[in-house]
Amino acid sequence: MARKNAFQGTPATAALTAAGVPFVLHPYTHNPAAGSYGTEAAVALGIDPSKVFKTLMVDVEGRLAVGIVPVSGTLDLKAMAAALGAKKAAMADPAAAQRRTGYVLGGISPLGQRLPSPVVLDSSTLALETLLVSGGRRGLDIELAPADLIRLTDAVAAPISSLAAGSCRP
Repeated sequence: MARKNAFQGTPATAALTAAGVPFVLHPYTHNPAAGSYGTEAAVALGIDPSKVFKTLMVDVEGRLAVGIVPVSGTLDLKAMAAALGAKKAAMADPAAAQRRTGYVLGGISPLGQRLPSPVVLDSSTLALETLLVSGGRRGLDIELAPADLIRLTDAVAAPISSLAAGSCRP
């Protein structure tokens, strides 16, 4: 995959560049009226939603963690908690997520966060050659290999995506 260095404006792109990881930027025009940031990205970029992932901050028994799931799915909070050896999880307070990561909602990247958190990546990524995650601002996604995302975030892969009722749908 070719590295595209035309835009180096976020901590996420800086982290990838510093690590020497190949990536491709996918900018798009963000629509403030969009109901779902991840779905907006997939549609705007014309990319299969199963290849575009959303970064969700979760409170797992009092500590913040990152769940990364396809925009076509939902985060299974029980599975997320289990992946981290806990009994329950809930969506994190949005203000706490923004403070912890240094990013705004809709632009939270799993890369280059102000304070790193444990990361769980949905195991569906393991079948992909590349995936897209937020680039650290609304209107920017980054394409990279799942193995590089796992290595840079020290993520664990687990089946945390679901379409079941009661799952989180941000």
